[in-house]
Amino acid sequence: MTDKITSYHAHIYFSRGPEAEQAMALRERIERELAGRVVVGRFHDKPVGPHPRGSFQLEVSLEESTAVLKWLMENRDGLSVFFHGNSGNHYLDHTAHVAWLGESEILTLSIFE
Repeated sequence: MTDKITSYHAHIYFSRGPEAEQAMALRERIERELAGRVVVGRFHDKPVGPHPRGSFQLEVSLEESTAVLKWLMENRDGLSVFFHGNSGNHYLDHTAHVAWLGESEILTLSIFE
């Protein structure tokens, strides 16, 4: 693997109902506590792209990646987080350049073919 990672995404997963409310509360906390350190994406209440459940995304720079990953480890409130590198090779970014916090999930990788 020679693709260089230039940034990261973190996807916080949730199901509908109480878990979605929990995820929204976490998203609001991230907007307050990590303001200026991440870019917070839209709140999707159903699967989007390769993601199997509702999620919202964080864009994370190389410089902030360690601190943001640590913050998510300590504050994810039991939600699953998919953290992956961005190298331009979407397949590798979603299969090889990854870390999971909590339960891992099965992604729909066929969209990268």
